[in-house]
Amino acid sequence: MLHVHIQKQMSHFLIDVEFSVGKEIAVLFGPSGSGKTSILHSIAGLSPVKDGYVRLKNRLLMEDGKRLIPVHEQNIGYMFQDYALFPHMTVWENISYGMKSESFARNLMEQLEVDHLTDEYPHEISGGEKQRIALIRAFATKPDLLLLDEPFAALDDQTREKSRKQLLDIHKQWRIPMILVTHNRKDANILADQRIFIEKGRLIK
Repeated sequence: MLHVHIQKQMSHFLIDVEFSVGKEIAVLFGPSGSGKTSILHSIAGLSPVKDGYVRLKNRLLMEDGKRLIPVHEQNIGYMFQDYALFPHMTVWENISYGMKSESFARNLMEQLEVDHLTDEYPHEISGGEKQRIALIRAFATKPDLLLLDEPFAALDDQTREKSRKQLLDIHKQWRIPMILVTHNRKDANILADQRIFIEKGRLIK
């Protein structure tokens, strides 16, 4: 279980949110510029906050806005919107960076149909393939929480539909809290066990 309360001052508004996520997919949904990605960064410890706490599996990661556990020890997976693959590394080198189990990672590659791309470089594969590689890399660390920032934004409709299904299939097997940021209503409708609507840094009921 993840429990979050974050206060963070932005240029035009204050982010002030409090919510909990169980072993489900929670979708942070709302217009661009509403603070969704900033909330993800704050949970992951990638940017400072004014006040708040983050508790994950009975571990207090942040309290009173201060990080108590270093980012690399939090066991949080993060999939960036641009995928952030290392361009000088092969697909397998990207995936194996931080992985906990080679057999687990290779099984994921086979499941997501990218096992034939092991020796390719990011510039040699498609956008949909990059998306799946980034997802596998995040899962290969066997995280206690997975954060996904607009994971389908750069995909065409057909690839997006397939990627949604693959994410749901993986989540059914690996029941961990996930928070997915999107402003796409269909993503929210299909993926969300819990929908968290954000507008100007506040939860909208």
